[in-house]
Amino acid sequence: MVEWTDFERATIQDIFAKMDYEVVGPTALSRCLVVYPWTQRYFGNFGNLYNAAAIMANPLVAKHGTVILHGMDRAVQNMDNIKETYSELSVLHSEKLHVDPDNFRLLSDCLTIVVAAKWGRDFTGEIQRAFQKFLAVVVSSLGRQYH
Repeated sequence: MVEWTDFERATIQDIFAKMDYEVVGPTALSRCLVVYPWTQRYFGNFGNLYNAAAIMANPLVAKHGTVILHGMDRAVQNMDNIKETYSELSVLHSEKLHVDPDNFRLLSDCLTIVVAAKWGRDFTGEIQRAFQKFLAVVVSSLGRQYH
């Protein structure tokens, strides 16, 4: 079980409360697909993903990026039980979609970059540490079925 400090809980809730899901989600997923092109293999039905401009303009990528962030709301609301909260998603991604679990980490890195860019100097080291701890728990929970 993960121990959360009051600062970490407040920080995670604050980040997600201030986040524009319809901007941050698509930006983070687009960045992941551009920087790590092998992750595109799971989005074959999304149409044109031939270059960065096509990925960033793709409405299906944007929609899925938003869905991902709204899915993280469940973790924010259940910080004491994220593994159980994501147990069905872990099974889905492992057994049905066959997603390489390292892709969750790659996406979380891209999400951190996007949030840091949006927050600028307000994204201090302490805030980043809390955010990355949260994302590490989410990534671990999504990858749980693989272990």
